[in-house]
Amino acid sequence: MDIWKKLSGELIDIVEWLDDSRDTLVYRFQRYQNEVKNGAKLTVREGQAAVFVNEGQIADVFKPGMYTLTTQNLPLLATLKGWKYGFNSPFKAEVYFVATRQFTDLKWGTANPIMMRDPEFGPIRLRAFGQYAMKVIDPGLLVKEVSGTDARLTAEGITDQLRNLIVSKFSDLLGESKIPALDLASNYDELGKFIADRVRPSFATFGIDVTQLLVENISLPPEVEKVLDQRTSMGIVGDLSKYTQFQAAQAIGQSGNNPNSAIGAGMGLGAGMAMAQQMAQTLGQANAAGSPPTVPGAAPLFVAVNGQQSGPFDMNALRGMIGSGQLTRETLVWRNGMAQWSRADQVPELAAIVNNSPPPLPSQGPPPLPR
Repeated sequence: MDIWKKLSGELIDIVEWLDDSRDTLVYRFQRYQNEVKNGAKLTVREGQAAVFVNEGQIADVFKPGMYTLTTQNLPLLATLKGWKYGFNSPFKAEVYFVATRQFTDLKWGTANPIMMRDPEFGPIRLRAFGQYAMKVIDPGLLVKEVSGTDARLTAEGITDQLRNLIVSKFSDLLGESKIPALDLASNYDELGKFIADRVRPSFATFGIDVTQLLVENISLPPEVEKVLDQRTSMGIVGDLSKYTQFQAAQAIGQSGNNPNSAIGAGMGLGAGMAMAQQMAQTLGQANAAGSPPTVPGAAPLFVAVNGQQSGPFDMNALRGMIGSGQLTRETLVWRNGMAQWSRADQVPELAAIVNNSPPPLPSQGPPPLPR
């Protein structure tokens, strides 16, 4: 088997790499004892570069094209080998093909939340993820610093390190920007460009450039998002009392759809209306600031005086107000249990008093002028 490999290697005089994968960064050309014949044809396709390595040292780098391997186009290798007059026999050199096309749809994301201080929420934890694209800009440096003597290096073999660099720079940038969490979504494009500029020098140490970086999402912890959704719901509801009455009206409509019987539907509708009216009264009573509870054993009344709510007053106080003219037949009064404000002469315990009381004295005005 070794003899066949040796013979087949000497017969082959074309050095090329047909990439049948989508994730290979570096591929070492396989040749028996790394022997390359003098005058061999080297084919480097678009999106590739060929790196010749002699005893661990980078010798020559070829860009896309077709070459005949001689001492004229292998000057560095010839210098390393010490050939003064060229070579006619096979020479030994490691040939590495490097993919220089763009590698897209590479993922990055925060493995752990990023702690930051938000001006609205205070200390919060944020997670983020996105995509980026990269390409090799220095094939020799990539072979020297990353792949070494590996027969094959895939993008997955270096993306973990690149992802860590992106997350580190992203964390620093997010803390320095002091952008509120609720405003981050409107700055995704700017953040992506800033992060790309930050990580580009670190990528260059591997012979790689980041051609594009996108921020797809920055999210709050699930428990914070839940509270934020509740806060948003409250803002949408608006007036809580009107929203409660609306829900009560919906409940009335649902009770009316009960197919059991017409009587049951009527009773359900009546009960629903009573419930809605009682809820409206309760909400109205709760909205009245400073309304004291009813005195036990009595039925005090509130009185509308000059358009303002006064009271509550017991019967002795109400009699005094009737005597002074503050309380008349048309005066509006209300007590707990009444559906709405009513005239005093429509309340049984007040009707007998206000109907028998004389009207207030008219104002006499100034004395007549002398003639």
